[in-house]
Amino acid sequence: MDFPGSLPPALFRTGPLGVSNTPDLSFMCSWRDALTLPEPLAQNSQNGVSCTAAAPLWEPETPGPLPLLPPGPDPWDPGVTARDLLFRGGIPFRRKPRAVLDVTEQLSRFLWDHGDIAFAPLGKLMLENFKLEGARSHSKKKTVVSVKSLLQDLGGHQPWGCPWASLSFRQRRFSILGGPVLGTSVAGLLGELLHEELATRWERLLLDDAFTGGALAWVPGRTPQVGQLVYPAGGALDKLHFQEVSVAPGGDPQALGDPGHIQLRGPVRQVATHTVQGEALLAVRSDYHCALWKVSKQGRPAPLRVLQIGKGATGISLSPHLPGELAVCSRSGAVCLWTPQDGLRQIYKDPETLVFRDPSPWRWADFTAHPRVLTVGDRTGVKIIDTQGPPGCGLLLFRGGAEAACQKGERVLLTRYLGGCGPEPLCPTFHLILTQFSLYLVDERLPLVPLLKWNHDLPSAPLFAQLLPPPQPGHAQPLLLGGQGGHLRLLQLAGTGASAPRLAGPPQSLPSSSDSLSAFPLLEPKSQWRLQERLKAPTIGLAAALLPSASAPVLFLFQLSAAGDVFHQRLRLQADPGLASSAPVASWTPQATACCGRWLKALLEIPLPPPVWAAPNFSHRRVLGCVEPRQMEQKVPDALRAAMAEGRLLLRRDLGAVPSAEPPPAPEPGPEDELSARLEAAWEGRAAAWWESQQGGSSGPGKRPRRHKRRTQLSSTFSSLSGRLDLSDATSPPRSPDRTSPEARPQPPVTPPSQELTQEPWARGVPSERQQTLRDYMAKLPLRAAVPSSQTSSVRATPSRQQAPVPSGSQPRRRKPRMGF
Repeated sequence: MDFPGSLPPALFRTGPLGVSNTPDLSFMCSWRDALTLPEPLAQNSQNGVSCTAAAPLWEPETPGPLPLLPPGPDPWDPGVTARDLLFRGGIPFRRKPRAVLDVTEQLSRFLWDHGDIAFAPLGKLMLENFKLEGARSHSKKKTVVSVKSLLQDLGGHQPWGCPWASLSFRQRRFSILGGPVLGTSVAGLLGELLHEELATRWERLLLDDAFTGGALAWVPGRTPQVGQLVYPAGGALDKLHFQEVSVAPGGDPQALGDPGHIQLRGPVRQVATHTVQGEALLAVRSDYHCALWKVSKQGRPAPLRVLQIGKGATGISLSPHLPGELAVCSRSGAVCLWTPQDGLRQIYKDPETLVFRDPSPWRWADFTAHPRVLTVGDRTGVKIIDTQGPPGCGLLLFRGGAEAACQKGERVLLTRYLGGCGPEPLCPTFHLILTQFSLYLVDERLPLVPLLKWNHDLPSAPLFAQLLPPPQPGHAQPLLLGGQGGHLRLLQLAGTGASAPRLAGPPQSLPSSSDSLSAFPLLEPKSQWRLQERLKAPTIGLAAALLPSASAPVLFLFQLSAAGDVFHQRLRLQADPGLASSAPVASWTPQATACCGRWLKALLEIPLPPPVWAAPNFSHRRVLGCVEPRQMEQKVPDALRAAMAEGRLLLRRDLGAVPSAEPPPAPEPGPEDELSARLEAAWEGRAAAWWESQQGGSSGPGKRPRRHKRRTQLSSTFSSLSGRLDLSDATSPPRSPDRTSPEARPQPPVTPPSQELTQEPWARGVPSERQQTLRDYMAKLPLRAAVPSSQTSSVRATPSRQQAPVPSGSQPRRRKPRMGF
């Protein structure tokens, strides 16, 4: 490999720094500070990178991507979230809040769900304190517990819906015996392992590097308009699907037939494809296996090799030089090279990171312009190694430090070799390096000095990158970046030969799958939340298909989500940048909304995944299992009983045919509301006439003016009593037997039959000084008109003042009146 004839003059200077006629640059700490771009191009102040002002733009035809395939039949579980792992309570004395893992809640869930795993080793230690089922034991020791009775108590006894509401003596003895052992061993051993697992899950939530490189690939077919999408599907992503897709410049991509699939032994993490010497090769990476297929023009894959990685694979790459050559990286720091001639051999191994210490076991390998030279990367940098040289030799290509002006905490996420993209590559020695903050373009002939740096401003980690061939001769090459959260950036790289690379036009932000929510119909809150969660699923794959055309090239983008959904969007190249601003804004077409409606209908038919953990409650299944169904007048449908036994929500269809509802009974006519009538008359302007009618009706002969009485709580309390009995003429009730003297008790007075009606139960408990007040109040109630005439006549026929003669010595002693009623 020789350098080009004419070198960029801005990249090399004659003589050492500070000695030539150029300004003194001896204070600079690296080559990067002394290098400038050759052409005086416009600078992007936001990202600090040069780009040409006028360049063609790619315009999306819809506001968001559309679903290409119907959703799979398996329910999707988003897994644990930050809310499940973090401690919800805040620590008041901390100045800066930070994430704290909630180990106690997770430990309680683990003990509740997997008690057999947590307490099985302790059972052997405490075997002498348990009496197993079927074993006869006459021991009367208090340290022996019956296992059968204990399991019945722990399994089914849940009073008031809480399993800890009541403890039996067996549970109490068990807690006393196993308290010291359970508190030390379970909390000590499981607590450490659980905290380690929670820390791993939290790091995975921040950055999930399992799908680095992408699990979606586009394999060209027999014609440029037909190809295959290779992607994983299924609830566990363990089915590799081959879907034939037709793309046309004038329409949306169409799926041709049902996809073929291959069942694998593990989830698919990465799918890579490359065409070398007319042969399309397909490499697939799982957690502990890697496989290689050869795809024919008819789309039929033929297996070539399956590799098993004991420590776990982190990345695979296909060689752009030799067909069938594959580079595999493992978590142990080893890099292996597999060729059809030599088989598998290890070419590099270093468990330590390149530049500084980093605990991440992630490794990545890719090829270079030389067939026998590879790049090996980790979180701290990228190194060039020679497969034919002695072990340990190599040269740093990129390091996270001052040479690249890296930020604090910046780490390498992905490296890509850009030399094998298309027949006319940008440059055969360029490499792309992505971090969580920036994009770097490095030339392997000039290590440690990035030729181009751009802050991509992606909200999520960029784990996918693909460089496409130029749509037309002389145009810039599109570079597609994809984040884990579904965010997309489209850049155009220009500069070939001796010119330095630069960005052609401003970078473009493309819509993500969550932007397609407006194309779906509005749903109820629960279904709407389910749709939003589905559209916000993390992206695990990105692929592109470019249809070159002399008039208007078309670019098709495909995205694969963690839920197994494939979305697509079409972009058209705007030749004149001035026409981009005057072009109509992209909107949803009727065909697009209909496509989203069909996809949503199929999504809502998929059953929801069962909850992972729920709070303990009363076991209704046990009750339904032992209680015989009672014979009722209205037979309960079988669907209703099945819904109760399964513990799911009762739906309308479970009730069967709903009987026609009878009209409600008409309200009984009540007393005339004078206030409503007065307000109605005042509103209509007839207040004077209403008042005269009231005065005229009440001033007639023999009629007293009506006075409106307010009903208090007392009137409502005794309204039922006034309906049965009218005591307006009564003054005193009959004497109570308890209040008579002992001398008078042997001679009870003879009470007439008509007087027995006044001895009601309410008069026995009411003092005599309150009975008269009660009679006066009951006499003035308007409900006395509702008393039947028979009862009124029978009561009034006997005056209450006519009492039987009572001896003088038997008169009750009169008590002092009490205040209040």
